[in-house]
Amino acid sequence: MGKDDGKQRMEDKPLKPQVAESPVADVFENRHPFDAEKKWAEKTLAPTLEKAPERPIGAATGVNLDEHGHARFTTISGLPIRRLYTQADLPADWSEDNYLGYPGQAPYTRGIHATGYRGKLFTMRQFSGFASPEETNQRYKYLLEHGGSGLSVAFDLPTLMGYDSDHPASEGEVGKCGVAIDSLEDMEILFGGIDLEKTTVSMTINSPASVLWAMYLVVAEKQGADWKKISGTIQNDILKEYIAQKEYIYPPAPSMRLVIDTFEFGSKFTPRFNTISISGYHIREAGSTALQELAFTLYDGVEYVEWARRRGLDVDEFGPRLSFFFNAHNDFFEEIAKYRAARKIWYRVMKDRFGAKNARTWLMRFHTQTAGVSLPAQQPMNNIARVAVQALAAVLGGTQSLHTDSYDEALALPTEEAARIALRTQQIIAYESGVAQTVDPLGGSYFLETLTLQMENGAFDYFGKLDAMGGMVKAIERGYPQKEIAEASYQYQRAAEAREKVIVGVNEFVIEEESPHILYIDESVARQQTTKLQSLRARRSNDDVTRTIDALKKAAALEPRAGTNGNVSSANTMPYIVDAVRAYATVGEICEALRQVYGTYTEVSVT
Repeated sequence: MGKDDGKQRMEDKPLKPQVAESPVADVFENRHPFDAEKKWAEKTLAPTLEKAPERPIGAATGVNLDEHGHARFTTISGLPIRRLYTQADLPADWSEDNYLGYPGQAPYTRGIHATGYRGKLFTMRQFSGFASPEETNQRYKYLLEHGGSGLSVAFDLPTLMGYDSDHPASEGEVGKCGVAIDSLEDMEILFGGIDLEKTTVSMTINSPASVLWAMYLVVAEKQGADWKKISGTIQNDILKEYIAQKEYIYPPAPSMRLVIDTFEFGSKFTPRFNTISISGYHIREAGSTALQELAFTLYDGVEYVEWARRRGLDVDEFGPRLSFFFNAHNDFFEEIAKYRAARKIWYRVMKDRFGAKNARTWLMRFHTQTAGVSLPAQQPMNNIARVAVQALAAVLGGTQSLHTDSYDEALALPTEEAARIALRTQQIIAYESGVAQTVDPLGGSYFLETLTLQMENGAFDYFGKLDAMGGMVKAIERGYPQKEIAEASYQYQRAAEAREKVIVGVNEFVIEEESPHILYIDESVARQQTTKLQSLRARRSNDDVTRTIDALKKAAALEPRAGTNGNVSSANTMPYIVDAVRAYATVGEICEALRQVYGTYTEVSVT
């Protein structure tokens, strides 16, 4: 599209239809279509609509009708969608150089790698963890043997909340939604026979993230691995816990301090390990729109950078190890646009807002997981198709690594067969579909480029509101993101119940069906973990545990400042947590020590 074409559109005056309620009115409203499109609308489209009016996908009520009673089409997030996109939907100055660019070059709309997946495929990282470390270790080896190229650890609820398996608060939850990890001994079992210098591992852990990461580092050390060579990710995103998932322990300020401790420690000792995965996934699972997921996730990233800079850290030292984690939902094009916009926004934020000079700091690297919330328990085999569509969107959006959900996850933890099918879905996309052979194959599509710009502009609108509130922590305390997500979730649920949004097998095309075979975790795991804990506490040096825990509490009570001469701050908690882990202090003991220093957080009811 040449510059003269854009000028011509700007000078054209939109032709107003004679009847405001005309079904072709949207062709002319707020657009400057070329003569050919005007003629098409009047000569071809209008007669067609007169003979056969458009019909909504779903019930002809609510969100599916406009103010004139005509069919209205929207994304799963409620974003209006036009019947046809042309140059008239793009800004008058739109050009490939100004808005799109090339892969591997700023603004990275088309990807952070010049060759896309032709040099390296996305990491096939299956999220897995259940019952005991012994059983999960066998599942990991199974996945790696069947072509998985990375692991992602799911922890059980007690571990996520910083409790040992024998704590009263853990009753009934041990090993149920992930693997139970109580001590370094469990982590050694979990990764037994798996070379951590050659396998990338992601750990979905947040409030106790520094503790589990310390255990992982010590296991790698015991294997003889070089910390500077190991790669992987800890989720470590406490802000989204306050916003969406609610698995927090400490108040926001000390929680943020612990996160920044890992930034500083990682930049010095583990240069290839991502010390955070800033996670929109759980924000989306809580019911947000795609735009809210994008905006709140990236602004969480802004908040972490702000706190790290206040500590005195250099953005170009810790910035390259910030990573992101997004949801892949059902609306194919909306999801692709979200990923493309995310790269553009992060580039602008890091370069313009924070003055980053290292090009690696500008790059948004992200993992994607297909949308667990989109997988109903009804007719679960249909979820194989949903996951395939979602995974394809993630790949076309340029994800660096991918997890595909298993079809039975709405019922229980995945069976071995379901996990294998999920992995095979990734492999079919990578090796059979052809989409990995070219970079950003949908780039330049009028529809996709328009959606990408709408995502980008909408996210910056949210940024302005959050800046005005004083940042994300202040916004969370006011309940702003929580209320935005709750309203979006309500609107989608209302539309689904009214059958305005069709969910195949749930509110349409329903059948009677038998319950499938599922994986069941009984209470024997809790008994096994309790026995191991009792044995561990009897044979470790409890004097060493007490000494290292006391040292940790002293450091945690101090105000850290950025270290100098290549050292971390003397008050950085990570070295003390590593020492406690080496002494076989448990997750619960270490987290309890930090509870004694920082207290715990209870969400304030907001209206």
